[in-house]
Amino acid sequence: MSAVDWVTFDCYGTLIDWERGIIDALRGFLPPAFEERALAERYIAAEAEVEREAYRPYSEVLALASGRLMAALGRPLAPDQSRVLPESLPLWRPFPEAPEAMRAVRAGGRHLAILSNVDRELLARSIVRLGVEPDLIVTAEDCRSYKPAPGHWERFRALSGASPAVTVHVAASLFHDIVPATAQGYRTVFINRRGEPQQPGAAGPTCTLPDLAALPGVIDALAGS
Repeated sequence: MSAVDWVTFDCYGTLIDWERGIIDALRGFLPPAFEERALAERYIAAEAEVEREAYRPYSEVLALASGRLMAALGRPLAPDQSRVLPESLPLWRPFPEAPEAMRAVRAGGRHLAILSNVDRELLARSIVRLGVEPDLIVTAEDCRSYKPAPGHWERFRALSGASPAVTVHVAASLFHDIVPATAQGYRTVFINRRGEPQQPGAAGPTCTLPDLAALPGVIDALAGS
């Protein structure tokens, strides 16, 4: 076992209910019977496509991805509705257990960081909702790239001086976080809120949890406490 000095978190989907925020912002433009899960899946694919094209501020990514999605669904957003998604983000709520889990991890003597695919201004609004100020934040705005690109972890190491050996990364996306963090030598905790099937292999998480409630104990265990 190695010491754990830092615990880094993805934010949206891990700490903040990103999927519910997207669904609540867009479902008013769709028929009542539209399946929420299908909406979330299609938005995820649209956003990933936009992020692959070039770096844009995340508020623009939200607006462009939601616009493309709604057009593809035959419900194009009117010009005055084009920013409904970025404007809704400050209202997205934390998962109920997230703030207490973060406080408990900090109480165990660890530093906290958030590594997020958003802009600093948007993330600051979500941190207010969490009620827990991290010791360090790294955003796509800082490194001009989106995870799974390595820029977030490179900037984290440069700012914190912490190696992968003393850091655990916590996230709810295999594609954006767990696979690239594992490839860079980090221990990882996958928050599998949606019950996703996992394939065994070298790129898999160190540990999988259904939510953040048990995270403080897992961090202690990974540190050999």
